[in-house]
Amino acid sequence: MLNDVIIHLAAQGVGYFALLLVAIQLVAKEAGYFVGFRIAQRQESLGDGVGVVVGGMLGLLAFVLALTLSFSSGRYQERRNDMLAEANAIGTAWLQAGAIGDPRGAEIARLLESYAQQRRDFMRADLGSPLVAETTAQTNALQSAIWGHVAAIVREQPGPAAVSLMNAVNATFDMSTASRFAFSTTLPPQLFWLLVGMTAISMAALGFQLGLRQRPLRLLSLLLLGMWTVTTVVILDLGSARLGSVRIGTDALDWTIQGFAGGITIPPPPAR
Repeated sequence: MLNDVIIHLAAQGVGYFALLLVAIQLVAKEAGYFVGFRIAQRQESLGDGVGVVVGGMLGLLAFVLALTLSFSSGRYQERRNDMLAEANAIGTAWLQAGAIGDPRGAEIARLLESYAQQRRDFMRADLGSPLVAETTAQTNALQSAIWGHVAAIVREQPGPAAVSLMNAVNATFDMSTASRFAFSTTLPPQLFWLLVGMTAISMAALGFQLGLRQRPLRLLSLLLLGMWTVTTVVILDLGSARLGSVRIGTDALDWTIQGFAGGITIPPPPAR
């Protein structure tokens, strides 16, 4: 339930989520500072070990940030690679359908043109948009229609060309499943809450250390909180396909769709 609330808040704008994260860190830091300041007023010395512990906690937090950033970057690159592979698969199937020399091949090519547009719209849709379900339903319908024509070609004129077309269309459908899976994969909630929890605890420990020294350093602390927040927001954005402003481009699909405009022209045989 709490995960859904955070995702919904971030979907409204990553700025809202960033403000919430800054507020959590500020509260944790000020709470730690208050406790440390009260202990310092009682003339209770905790020794220099506090600085070592706080430094270790901040170092561990930086390490976890690096790991989660690498994970999110990998998910982002996976979506890019799947989109490129799917665009290439659609283009290959379209070319083979146009070269098959059968009216059904021309119909398959026409359906693939609509199919490519549906796949592009699917990848551009926002989180929670009804366009995701609509394009998925249209994709399934187009796949059924395309495969029906492919099956008819294979039965009517079995041969290497028909088998090659069947394999190309099958690869196209497989890539759509891979893309759909990649777009549904988000940052694991356990990893996200581990990051948020470690950040809050580290900020509280930092505030405690500053309280012992009775030096709030609020401006520098705010700069540090801003750096942690920006990094965390980028991690969440990269790891979620439709959440924020970090999106994969659909240039490869756009180029494939543009290539459909010229059609397939059969030139006359060269003169001897």
